[in-house]
Amino acid sequence: MRILGLDPGSIATGYGLVERRAGHVVHVAHGTLRPPRGGALPDRLAFLYREIARIIAEHRPEFAAVERIFAGRSVRAALVLGQARGVALAAIAACGIPISELSPQQVKLAVTGSGAAEKAQVQMMVRRLLALATTPPRDAADALAIALCCAHAGRLWTLQQGPLTRPRQSPLTRAGERPSGRERIHELAVRSLK
Repeated sequence: MRILGLDPGSIATGYGLVERRAGHVVHVAHGTLRPPRGGALPDRLAFLYREIARIIAEHRPEFAAVERIFAGRSVRAALVLGQARGVALAAIAACGIPISELSPQQVKLAVTGSGAAEKAQVQMMVRRLLALATTPPRDAADALAIALCCAHAGRLWTLQQGPLTRPRQSPLTRAGERPSGRERIHELAVRSLK
């Protein structure tokens, strides 16, 4: 399954694509979309819509996840970010792709083991988990972390029951086995999504 992660913003929107292949998660692509500086907000939002649609057409993800608004932002910043998120959600939905919305804490917990991880920790873990030669930029690393969160927890969620719905028994471990540290982190992340 190919998953698109998006970290939307009106100045910079990070995107990251990963794919689950035979139980492993591999890197597909990542980058940062930057609308022309000084442009009017409608023009920046139109740019984001076109570029997200282009990425979807080029990479054909089967699932997408978008980061929720962080509550600590100023009202003005939250409004502009909300508009960028709306454009991202509309571009994904227009392509008929299932979408999940994740909080920054859920993503950090799934990728680093701590919901309070710093940006540098997220970047380092994304690089390590995907075996990247270089550390991705912050916005792209956040988007890859969002995609990784979904990819790792994909074993626990079933799209037939709706995005981010957990089945009754985790297939990560066999009956009677204790989960490993990484499996436990992902189970905790999924539990926090409910």
